[in-house]
This record gives sequence, C-alpha cells and structure tokens, in this order.
Amino acid sequence: MARKTFVIGVGMTHFDKPGRRNDIDYTDYSLEAMTKALLDANTTYDAVEFACVGYIGADSTAGQRALYQLGMTQIPVLNVNNNCATGSTALYAARNAVQAGQAEVALALGFEKMKPGSLGSNFPDRTPPLDWAISQMMELREYDVAAPMTAQIFANAAVEYGETNKNGSATEEAMHLIASKSHTHSTLNPYAQFNQPASVEQVKKARKVFGPMTLLHCSPTSDGAACAIIASEEYVLKHNLGPQAIEITAQVMATDSTLAFDPTGAKKSCVELAGADMTRFAAKKVYAQSGITAKDIDVCELHDCFSGNELITYDALGFCEPGQAVPYTLSGATFHPKFRPKNQQQTGSFHNVTVNTSGGLISKGHPLGATGIAQCAELVWQLRGWCDARQVPSAKRALQHNVGLGGAVVVTLYERAPESVKKAEKGWVDPRARMGYNPAVACRGVSDADVKKVMAGKGSLLGLRSGLYPDVKEKLDAILSAKL
Repeated sequence: MARKTFVIGVGMTHFDKPGRRNDIDYTDYSLEAMTKALLDANTTYDAVEFACVGYIGADSTAGQRALYQLGMTQIPVLNVNNNCATGSTALYAARNAVQAGQAEVALALGFEKMKPGSLGSNFPDRTPPLDWAISQMMELREYDVAAPMTAQIFANAAVEYGETNKNGSATEEAMHLIASKSHTHSTLNPYAQFNQPASVEQVKKARKVFGPMTLLHCSPTSDGAACAIIASEEYVLKHNLGPQAIEITAQVMATDSTLAFDPTGAKKSCVELAGADMTRFAAKKVYAQSGITAKDIDVCELHDCFSGNELITYDALGFCEPGQAVPYTLSGATFHPKFRPKNQQQTGSFHNVTVNTSGGLISKGHPLGATGIAQCAELVWQLRGWCDARQVPSAKRALQHNVGLGGAVVVTLYERAPESVKKAEKGWVDPRARMGYNPAVACRGVSDADVKKVMAGKGSLLGLRSGLYPDVKEKLDAILSAKL
C-alpha cells in the first residue's frame, strides 16, 4: 500500500532577471534554497535518502554538483528535464520515492541560470521536440517568424477558445485581466522578479508580442532556485513535525494525448496543441484519487507562462463549466479577495479559487527548473497560514498545475495534515521562531552558520573546500580548477 507523503520544508531564492546577478551561479542559488528548506524541516542533509534535481540550462550531473555542497553521502540522485514542468517532475520523483518506501526523506531541487530573451533551441541541428506541434499550428494559424514560438502557441489557443465559445472581444479583455491580476498579486511576494502592479490599461498599452498578448502577458526568463523536503508519515510523527507538515494527497503526471494529433479526422485544435487535454486528464485523476471536486479547492498555483494558458486551464482544471473560462475570468473569481475589482465583488454562481497569489510565472518569474517547486513553496506557506497580507482566508486545500510543452504536466493536490498527524507534541518549535523570521513574507539570504547547521556530518564539498578536511583540499581544488 502506498504511504502518505508530506512536505516538511520548503525554501527558495529571489527570482532575478538574467544577468542581474552575474556573481551568483546555479550552485549559489541551489545552496540557498536547500539550506532554507532543510532549516524549515529542522533536519540536515544526512537525513536525505533520495534526491531529484530539475534544470534545463546546465550540464549533465549538475544536480550532483549542487547537492554535493551539503553532502557527499552516496544517495541516489536523479537529474530531470521536462521542459517547463521540470520542477514538478523533480517533486513527483521525490514524492514517489517516499511513497514507495524507498526513502523516509527525499529532496526535490530545481534551479536555473537563463539567457536573456525568449527561449530558443540549444540543439538546432537535431529534431525539435515540438516539430509536430509547430507544423500543425502553421496549418491552423498564420505563423509569425518574428514572434516567439511559445507565445504563438498559447495566444492562438486562447483566441481559438474564445472563437469556439463565441466570446468575441471579451476573450482579449479576459487575457488582459489575467495579466493584471498576476502583476497585482506579486506586489505582496518578496521573492517575485516584478513587484510593480499593472492595471488593465497598462497591460493593453505594453509592447505587442503576438496577437492580443503584450509583454505584460508573458512570463520572463529568470534565474533562481527552489527546494522542497518530502517525508513519510512515520518520519513526521517520529520527529514531531506535524504542525508544519502539509500532505500531498494526490499527484498525477500526464503527457500529450492523441487529441493533439487529430486521429479521428475532427478539426485540429490550437487548444489541444497547448496541452489542454493532458491537464484535463491529470486533474480528473487527481480529483478521483482524493475524492474531492474542483469546487473544494481554495487556492491554486497555475502555470501562467502566458495569459492565454491560464485562460484555457481554468476550463481544463474544472474551475468553471466547459466553455465558460472567459466569463469566469471576467467575474473576478480568481482574484485574491483584497484585490478583486469592485465591480466584480459578486461572482455569482462561479466558485472562487484564488489563483497565483505568488504573482504566477508572469510576475514572480519563470526559472524553468525552479518554477514547479516554487509553486509548491507558495502553497505550503498558504496552507500553513503564514502569508499575512496575501493569505487566502481559511485555505484548506491547494492545487498546483505545472506544464511543459512537448509535453508533460503535473497536477498536485495539497491539504493540511490530518489531526492525527498535525497534533504537536511537547518540544515542537515553529520554524519561524527557529529561523528568526517568516520566510513566506520576507526574502533573506543564508549565512555560513545556517549552511553548517544543515550540512551532512559525513562530509561535503563545501566542508572539503573550506578546510574542514585539509588533507584533501589541495588535491580537490586542483581537480575543480582543471580544464576538462
């Protein structure tokens, strides 16, 4: 029987514009995120029995290089790349290791150091993973060689959705509102790349990217890292971590269906090329596994790489009836209550789900490997009730959606731990008291003392290089500085 799994610690860095911090490498971002997560979990790297690291823009085994800073403990390390779903893929693998009994504690890490500008191929001499999607999109819509390919995929999906459901100009208004919401929510997130609000008018007047989308509809490239510590119920109880533990009650990974290839002869669809059906499939399985419905969700971190994807995903996740994503958006049902426009305070029959309290990818930033785990961190903080001004009142259940074209999606359901686990025994100390601040509302770095608290006692790369093990330091430095 599959074991219960809990998130016991999370940590992340500020998300930065590429080039802003050239003095910081992926190893530095990773060290900060891991240290914060382990401090939150009140444990050390010695407790970690499995690790999965997600990234796109780094060499093979870069995950080990990041992890070895804290410990060289011979645990299994899995490096993954699943396009924009890379972070949640790492989370999925870490959770599976604990659920299957292969580890009591697993670590999921995601990081990225990105190039400025829109995404491109790193291997132009080989078959692109999205060649089939691009060729079909070119059959359906006019292709603009000057516009980013991913922007075209998601903009075309949203436009088609509006046309199919006869929404007219309301589709563009809904997309503008989604972008404005993301930029507004991020004003309360200290980790966000952008902290300035943007009105609907400002969104409309920004530089055009493609179709109805302006620059403020699009997620930026970003540098940063995020980390989550997953543990078994037995570990949570043994170490008295119940009050801070958040249960992962359901999680499903899915890939593209044949709908994207039009096998039945029906009209090809830009919505399906954008991965709507794999989201639909994963969400249905999550609801079936957990015995809940979309109406039971209080808060959601949704993959808004572009406003168009958020629009079509409301439908795919079941937040609204099929075909109703545009009026659902315009109702204001996905705004944080404190930011909901005055003319949209009454959302009628629509279920309110606060979406992207973090600011989402559009405003928080999108370091590809870190995004899925940063979403996890935000939802853990929300369910712990730590988020102060951006807190969703009485949040009990949270949904995470992280998608990558090509394709993969991970949908994850989080809930507060049951009372049998949550009950605090004597001696539990709130992580905010142990760390000296609330990481949900303050973004701080880590000190050398913090790192030493979580470093493995069995030995680590930082320990070797810092002189803790001087007998091998000279040889190690020579190896690391060698031109391989």
